[in-house]
Amino acid sequence: AVDSIVSKALMEKVKQFPELSEYRVYESRYLDSVFEVLMIPARWSYETIEAWYPGTVWNQYGRNVFLYSDWEDHKGRTTYAEIGGCYYAARLAVCEKLVDEKRQATVIIFREAHPGYIMPVGVWNVRETVRNAMKQKPLVYNTLSEALKRVASQLRIPLKRWIQNSELLQNILFQRRITDFLNLEKL
Repeated sequence: AVDSIVSKALMEKVKQFPELSEYRVYESRYLDSVFEVLMIPARWSYETIEAWYPGTVWNQYGRNVFLYSDWEDHKGRTTYAEIGGCYYAARLAVCEKLVDEKRQATVIIFREAHPGYIMPVGVWNVRETVRNAMKQKPLVYNTLSEALKRVASQLRIPLKRWIQNSELLQNILFQRRITDFLNLEKL
């Protein structure tokens, strides 16, 4: 509950800041989990996507990798995230970073939990692993395509499957906007 409350307060601050000017990727690995944090220069929105391999705690007897995701747009959430406390723990870590830099962004966290992650150790694990990622120098890109190529190179699951499970990426990649039809050079 604390992660949710504190991150919600920080999120309101983040929404007041200017947007990032570049695409960023932050990375961290811990306890056989890979975290890729993608920051997109856009208004605040947030998503966490988790992939659980067979033999992991949330997919002990499965034969296939299960992907779960939760997201929020600029207005925030009105219901509790199905992923649970990990969603809010990671949101806290990225909000701390954005407040520190006085910036806002659309943030998508990709997590692969591999078979070596056999016992849940609590949401602190997600919070601290994402905080660790935020302490690293980001990989900076000029385009979403370049940033996604980096993210994909660090994950075992094909990018197409991540996109199929990502509300925010589907919106960014496939939703047409009015600015797509305007010739801004003539304005």
